Formats: sequence, structure tokens, C-alpha cells
Amino acid sequence: MFAKNPELRLRLRQLEQHLREENPLLVDAVRHFRQLDRVAWKLGLLPRDQSYAAQIPWWPLIAVLGTFSAGKSTFINQYLEQALQATGNQAVDDKFTVICYSPESEPRVLPGVALDADPRFPFYQISEELEKVAPGEGARVDAYLQLKTCNHERLKGQILIDSPGFDADSQRTAILRLTDYIIDLSDLVLVFFDARHPEPGAMQDTLRHLVGGTIHRHDSSKFLYILNQIDTTAGEDNPEDVVGAWQRALAQEGLTAGRFYTLYDPDAAVPIADPALQARYARKAEQDRAAVHARMAEVRVERAYRIIDSLEKRARDLLEVKVPRLQQLRDRWLRATLWRDGFLWLLVFALLAGGMALGGWQDGLRLPSVLMPYRDEPLAWITGGVLLLFFVLGVHGLARRWAAASVLRHLRQAAASPEEAEQLARAFLRNTRWWHSVFRPRPVGWSRRARRRLERIIAAADRQIQALNDRFTRPSGETGSAPLPEAEEMTQADTESASESREPEPANGERAPGEQEETAR
Repeated sequence: MFAKNPELRLRLRQLEQHLREENPLLVDAVRHFRQLDRVAWKLGLLPRDQSYAAQIPWWPLIAVLGTFSAGKSTFINQYLEQALQATGNQAVDDKFTVICYSPESEPRVLPGVALDADPRFPFYQISEELEKVAPGEGARVDAYLQLKTCNHERLKGQILIDSPGFDADSQRTAILRLTDYIIDLSDLVLVFFDARHPEPGAMQDTLRHLVGGTIHRHDSSKFLYILNQIDTTAGEDNPEDVVGAWQRALAQEGLTAGRFYTLYDPDAAVPIADPALQARYARKAEQDRAAVHARMAEVRVERAYRIIDSLEKRARDLLEVKVPRLQQLRDRWLRATLWRDGFLWLLVFALLAGGMALGGWQDGLRLPSVLMPYRDEPLAWITGGVLLLFFVLGVHGLARRWAAASVLRHLRQAAASPEEAEQLARAFLRNTRWWHSVFRPRPVGWSRRARRRLERIIAAADRQIQALNDRFTRPSGETGSAPLPEAEEMTQADTESASESREPEPANGERAPGEQEETAR
């Protein structure tokens, strides 16, 4: 299977090698993603040059979003204890900056193509997404992204993303698409607001995009809302009113839950005359900063759970959603083909009857006069039979294509998203190739063997979650370290799965060895 995709195979091998060094808990997950790819490839739901493993970031990802001059870069510099990012009261960076660990002491700045071509990082093949939403921008990925390296222990095993100042009114479509893309990929999203602008009502578009779309997400707990530069409110008669105003603004967008933090930079703080007030501000900001840092440290563990959860969800989606939906499309295609076959043959018979009525035939059902000299020639009968067969197949092929076009129109109208429509359309068209019968009982690439493979992947994901629980929890109160999941013995199911991955791929790419026999039964 992978022999047809040497580049993809190389990338996944590199991913496994890096995971063994950085996060060995997830090495087995790559193997199970490969098994999932095999099923999706055969069904046609995934192109042969793609892998589910390349669609998720394998390192914990923390995104820092917010408005202009909200202190995002200053927060990152404090977190990394060095002036890595440029800071200022105005917009100082117009790119998304991905920050990762490097053993080199000096930071490096690399172009966006370093991210676009590496499946280990977020934004892998993001140029294709940019091209979809803004034609021509895919080739300008360096104008939107950059990669920075930093030698700091806090970056080991995790990645930070610093966004340019967010302004929903003036940003281009590509920037908004990248922002949504980051939110979907991130394990933790820090949303910064500027306390120096105490009228959040003037920023409703920004709040709507950063907040309004998150409240209905299943992972809304990964959002932390931070009111920065809170020291500027010390001169107010009631500084708590500023915090209350922002909380009410967020509530207007539907956010009524979640933690709201207040921070400021001690090195750039405005002087506070009252020592007691200054101590109260410093104490509260330090508590909130420690809480945010602790939450950031947790994403290493959460990422392992999220990846295993993604593996299980994708397997269940194939088993319980995509395959049944594909079967429904096939059934609809069968009914539509039969109806159109009947219509076309009625049309053919009507034309023949019309020809007979016009006197083009001699003596009722005898051969047309032009064929009478060849009535005793066997070759003429064979040729006529072949032509008739091609005519019948042509009528049936026309009915199949006509019905398939009708099913595709229905699919694109009923699909939940363009991505889902594209996947199902690709898999459905695989079933409409001329050598596949409309009476085939199940979708192309689907069999009891494929079902068992998905069931084993789901079971393996559950075992991996249990292994993670054994690693990080101790309900019994016992001491000592549990063995790493990757060090455990492979179960019988995993052994079978591994042996299947070594089977040669059939020449036509449709069925694995043994599936022909199963289909015949």
C-alpha cells in the first residue's frame, strides 16, 4: 500500500522517529492511523497521497489570539523569558508565527514554506487551503507564516502560535481562514483583550469572530479569555467595572461560562500610588499568570488524549457514518438507474414501433429489406449480436451516468459541509466505474474484513486511553510508575493488524487478497 506513496511513507516514518524521541506514548497511534488510511483509501474517501495522520498536529499546540496591542507578544516573551517577539503599542507583526524548540542557543527565523511542507507542524499543506479561499495566495504562504526557533525548556514537546493583531473588519479572507484553522487545531487557545480600551462595544465584530463561534464547540473548554494591561485601570474609581464591562460584552456573544483572567506586565506597568492597591494588583496578576502557565503545561498530556480520541472518532465515523451514507447513495443510484433504464428502453421501443408504423419493415416482424441478403450469413448474425450488445450496454451506461449525476446533485445539496460532500462524491464515483455492477451488495472497498479492521482500531484506541490513564492516574493510591504504553506487549489484534499492513497490494487497487473469495461467497 505505501509502496505507491513513497513520499508519504517517508514522512510517516520521520514522524514515528521524532515521536520516539519527543513523545513515545503516541508511536502506536501512527501505526493505527496507517491501518485507518488503508480502509479509507479502498473506499475512496481519502486520496492515495494523503493520510489522516498528516491532518492533525502531533505536538501540543497553544494559540495566542487577540486584538491589536493586547500584549500577546509580551506574554510570550515573559513565558519564554527572552525577547523573542517584537512588542509595541502598534501592530508590529503581520504574520502568524509558529514558535518551537531548538537546541541551538540563537533563535532562527524560517520562512512559511518550512511549515507548509512538514507534516509534523501545524499548517502542513496550508497553501492548498489558502488557494481555495483566496486564489493566488497559496503561492504566497511566506507572506502569512513564519517559523521561529527558541532554546527554552518550556517549548520542549509543545508549539506556540503568535497571531498578528486581529481585526475582523479589515483582515483579508485568508487571515480569517487561518485564524479558524488555528482554532480548530489548537489544544489551548488564549484570547487576549486590551484593558486600555474600556469600551468593548466598539469591537463587536472582533468579539463575534473570536467568541461567538466558540460557545457551541464541543471543545469550548480549551479557550481562556485574558484581559491584559489591567494595571491601566488602577486609576479608575472602581476598576472592577472594567472587568465587568468585558464580561458583559462576552456574555452578549453567548459566553456565560469559562474562566476570565486579568494580567499585566510588571516591567511596563503604570505607577500605582497606593501601595496596598499595587500589591493587590500584583498578587492577582501573579495568581492568574501562574494559573495560565499551569494550564499551558497540561496540554502535553491533553494532546495525547486528543490524538487517540481523534483516531477513535475517525474510525467510528467511517464505520457508523461514512459507510452507511455511501451505501445509501449506492441504493439511491440503483433505483435511479433502473428508472432511467426503463425510460430509455421505452423510448427505444417507441422509436421502433414508430418505424414499423411508417412501413419501414416488410411483412410485420421480418428483417428489414436492407438486411435480407445477409439472413443466411453466420458472421452477419454474430456482428449484429455484437452491435446489439454494444447498443444495450450503451443505453445502460447512459442510464448509469444520468443517475449518478442526479445522485451527486442531491449529495452536494444535503451534505453537512463541502469537505464531506467532496469525500463522499469521490467514494461514490469510485462505485460508478463501468466494471462495477449497480447490483453490487456493498460499496467498493467495503467488506467484513474492513469492518473488523475498523473495530480493531477502535478497540486499540480504547486500550491506549487505558494505558494513558495508567500512566497519569492512580485511583488505588499506589506509588510507582506504570509502564509506558508503547512498551507493552502487542495484543493478538494488533499482531493481526500489523501482518495485514505487510500484505501486497492487488494490481487493480480495489480489493486486498482474499476479498474476492469473500465477495463470491
